[in-house]
Amino acid sequence: MAKRGGFPGGMGMPGNMNNLMKQAQRMQKQMEESQKELQEKTYTAAAGGGAVEVTISGKKEVTAVKLAEEVVDPDDIEMLQDLIMAAVNEAIRKADADSAAVMSKLTGGLGGGLPF
Repeated sequence: MAKRGGFPGGMGMPGNMNNLMKQAQRMQKQMEESQKELQEKTYTAAAGGGAVEVTISGKKEVTAVKLAEEVVDPDDIEMLQDLIMAAVNEAIRKADADSAAVMSKLTGGLGGGLPF
């Protein structure tokens, strides 16, 4: 009498499950290595035609701020504040874009809304 249900090949599933687990472990290791590499990178952005330059780490911590002498105007503090804010935000956008590109490459477009 023929057996119904189950998986074809009898014990084919455990082997496939082992392969899936190995692939998942490999992907997890690659993601961890990529995260570490991203955290060690730096991202620099400028505003005001280079009058303000900000560098952040991959951890999104500001590591350097450079100001051109002419942008330091005591009568226009608001402009300097705006330029610093614009440069910081642009550096963060660069870091986020780099991170997204690396993760997309690793997952091969998987993820599609999944929380990982």
